[in-house]
Amino acid sequence: MLTLFGGLASTICWPISALLLGEVGWRGTCLVYAAFQLAIALPLYLVILPREPPQPAVKPGLKEAAPILDNQADPSIVIVLAATLTLAAVISSTLSVHLLTILQGSGMALAAAVGLGVLVGPSQVAARAIEMMIARYHHPIFTKFASVTFVAIGVSTLWAGMPIIPLALGFYGAGIGLESIARGTLPLALFGSNGYAKLMGRLAMPSLIAQAAAPSAGALLLERFGPHGTLAALSGLALANVILACGLGWRMLRRRQSQVQTR
Repeated sequence: MLTLFGGLASTICWPISALLLGEVGWRGTCLVYAAFQLAIALPLYLVILPREPPQPAVKPGLKEAAPILDNQADPSIVIVLAATLTLAAVISSTLSVHLLTILQGSGMALAAAVGLGVLVGPSQVAARAIEMMIARYHHPIFTKFASVTFVAIGVSTLWAGMPIIPLALGFYGAGIGLESIARGTLPLALFGSNGYAKLMGRLAMPSLIAQAAAPSAGALLLERFGPHGTLAALSGLALANVILACGLGWRMLRRRQSQVQTR
């Protein structure tokens, strides 16, 4: 629910950013957003967030779904899971910063680039809404498969230069929209709630570091190889992520089979 409408952030803020850039420049735009943080976000946090964590009511007879794996996290699965989450963070962080630059570098005007870029947000929201309706019928690994596949299709289509940029951005937006759900639900389904917070911290550290470094690396790629070369590199990472997700699913299946045999 938290991620559902957050996907519209770029849809709202990219046109506002383009307007501010023309009026007050990029430094002024940064100052405007900083003022929003202090004048709107900070008071909301101080007023609305509870002082203590709420204590959930325990419903009798309600049992947690059994995890696919036991509570002892297989190091190989954790490593592959961390790698695929990190690659997804690199791709989304790079494009969230440089997508408009890439579109403009391909010969598109700023207004057209913004108009196409805002398609990413509704695609995220639509994918998350569909996932909310059908999530009960499949394991989160299939959400992960769909996520990495959609991202790979979207980025590769942009790189190939096919004249279907809206469709490419739609696939990409749907992929990163599903990724934010799979990032939280897949570890829970794999290992259960015991030690979940600690596991999520271990998984988050490499992806957050990569997410922080990716925009600068993307800027270097753009400067040296241009939009086409940057999209080629991102397409390679997206394909690698598909392979990692398939490997994760295969490793899960093998681990599950071995557990059944030992029982």
